Formats: sequence, structure tokens, C-alpha cells
Amino acid sequence: MHLKPKPISKIDMALYDIFFYLFAAVTLLSALAVVSTRNIVYSGFYLLLTLFGVAGLYVLLAADFIAVVQIIVYVGGILILVLFGIMLTSKITNVQIKTGTIQIVPAVIGVGLLAGILANILLNTAWKSTNAELPLNTTAYELGKYLVTDYVLIFELLGILLLVALIGAASIARREQN
Repeated sequence: MHLKPKPISKIDMALYDIFFYLFAAVTLLSALAVVSTRNIVYSGFYLLLTLFGVAGLYVLLAADFIAVVQIIVYVGGILILVLFGIMLTSKITNVQIKTGTIQIVPAVIGVGLLAGILANILLNTAWKSTNAELPLNTTAYELGKYLVTDYVLIFELLGILLLVALIGAASIARREQN
């Protein structure tokens, strides 16, 4: 069953633009806070906001599966393990990250060059202007069907393997703490 997409109104596009700029601002500001914060725990929590902002941008691009994977894998898995590792390690929560002025000059030069290249590309590209339509078909249905039918055993075994790795990491961290 294929539904004919309805045209997007100006109000919908204005709302879309507002959400895009909101997610972009959250992503950029929290990413700036990740690299500029001296406390490693705060830096980890700002990274959480950055990853959620990126997932929001994926949702706006109608990449639903990538957005869900972004949240499950990066936010739910990797970032939580990093934060547990930081918090389970003794005497690391108050460690200040050392930054020196020697890294600032090359970073500013590199960012300036990258910004100049991106601005040049943005200004000199002939962008197509089409009437945008919302996509109707998503990848989540087909992927979900495969995960619960053809690849259910592999999916469950991978989940058990990741759980065993998490328990092992926590047990090693507790043993080293004592």
C-alpha cells in the first residue's frame, strides 16, 4: 500500500527549521563544552548531550534507523561504559584535565582552515532547490523483521556477549579498586 505524500506547508517547514537549528545549537555547544571543560566527568555528560543532538539531526533527516542506533550504541553503550569507567576508577572524579596554550595555536589554525574550506564549498556550490516531501518508507520495518526472524539467534547471542563483557569489566574494575 503506497500513500501519496502530501505537500509540506510553510508552517511545517518553519517548525522543521526551528528544530534543526535547536538540535544543531545543542550539538555544537555541548561539543564545545566537551573539549573545553576541565572536569572529565562533566566532559562525559556534555558528550551525552552531543550524541543526543546528533541523533536528533538524524531524525530530522528521516534516517530513523541511524538515529536509534546512535542512541542505543553510542549513548546506551559506549558512553555509559565510559562514564562507569570514570566513576569506578578511584580518585579520578576530581582530576583536572591539563591544557596548555601550546595546543591552542595549531587548533585555531586548523579550525580556521577547515572553516574557510567549508565556507568556500558552501558559497560556490550550485544547490538544487526542489519541493521537499517527507519520505514514507523507512528502513526500520525491514531491519526489525530480519532481526526477529532470520537473524534472531545471532542478535540474542550478541546481546549476551555484550552483557558478559559489561559484567566482566565491572568485576575487574571493582577488584582493582580494592
